[in-house]
Order: sequence, then C-alpha cells, then structure tokens
Amino acid sequence: MTRRHPLLALFGLFLLAATANALHFYLDANEKRCFIEELPTDTVVEGHYKALEWSEARQEYVLESELGILVEVEEVHSGHTVVKTKGPAEGRFTFTSHEAGDHSLCLSTNYTSWFSNTHIRLYLDIVVGTTKADLDHDRNHISEMSAKIRDLNLKLEDVRREQQYQREREAGFRDLSESTNSRAVWYSVAQIVVLLATCFWQLRHLKNFFQDRKMQ
Repeated sequence: MTRRHPLLALFGLFLLAATANALHFYLDANEKRCFIEELPTDTVVEGHYKALEWSEARQEYVLESELGILVEVEEVHSGHTVVKTKGPAEGRFTFTSHEAGDHSLCLSTNYTSWFSNTHIRLYLDIVVGTTKADLDHDRNHISEMSAKIRDLNLKLEDVRREQQYQREREAGFRDLSESTNSRAVWYSVAQIVVLLATCFWQLRHLKNFFQDRKMQ
C-alpha cells in the first residue's frame, strides 16, 4: 500500500534547499512511503538511508542484517522508472533527472506480509541540486577546451615552423639569386672587356698593316 507523507510540502522545501539535511520517519514492514518532488532537468539527487527495526526483546530500534530497503524513483508524468534498486538496511542511492517535472521517490522494506507487525524507523539524508552536475559538466567542458587549445597550439607551432622553414628557403633562394645575378653581371663585364680588347687588338693590327703597305 502506497501512502503519501503528510509533511510533503516541508520535505519539498528541504529538497529545494540543495543542502545535506537528515530526517527520519516510521513505517510498517509492508508499507511503502513516497515523496513527490519537482526537479529540473539534469538535477543530481543523492540519498543516504538507514533503517532500524524495532526489537521487542531489546525494546529499542536495532540494525538487522536481514532487513533490506527498496528504492524506487519514477517520473510522474511519463511513468518512466529512473531508479529501482534494492539495498541493505543502510546504504545510499544516486540518480539524475532526465526531464523536468514531478518525480516520485518511494522507499519500502523487503519484508512480506508475514512481517506486517514489524515497525521500522527510517533515517533519510538527501541532497538535491545541480551543483555536482554543473561541476562535472564544467570539468568536461574545460577538459575539452583544454584539449582543443592544446591541439590549436600544436597546429600553431607547426604553422610557425613551416613559416620559418619557408623564410629560410626564401632567404637561401634570395642569396642564390643574388649570387647568380652577381656572377652574370661579372660574366657580362668580362665579355665586354674581352670584346673591347679584341677590337683594340684588331684595330691596332690593321693600323700596322696599312702603315707597312704605305712604306712599301
């Protein structure tokens, strides 16, 4: 049998505080206790619980190894089960809301109707908020950005090395071109000098030749 907690509004305020707080309540062994909470999308909910069973022999609530707690979380609108897990008398659970809206959080024991007279005191400590999810998202985002920045830096270094190599090649080509041009100029000058010397020699030779002819 499912029964809503009478302090639902107070528990809702407790959840919205997004801080760690503890409460406890009582239920019978075959009873299910549910809470309704409106959660935004991608909200992390973490809960710790501890169930104690009433002992007639000891006249106090004690921790029993046979006692187990069933935790069920369901999206009220869609009926989608977010969490359904069975744990020991003392444990924890964590889930993240996949869509915004009301979520039903129900806790019950693993005892059957044979234990209907067993009374349980259940301690519940819950933290609700987006801080953890945001931090994880930020860490992942920062890690991705860091990786991208590293890749960009490596590519930038490659570009810089390529530019330096091209500048060195350009400088080498410029030096080679200047050397080639200088050699070409000196070769042209040498050709002109040789040509002038040849002309001078030919003119001198012709002059001597005609002078010799006149003397004859």
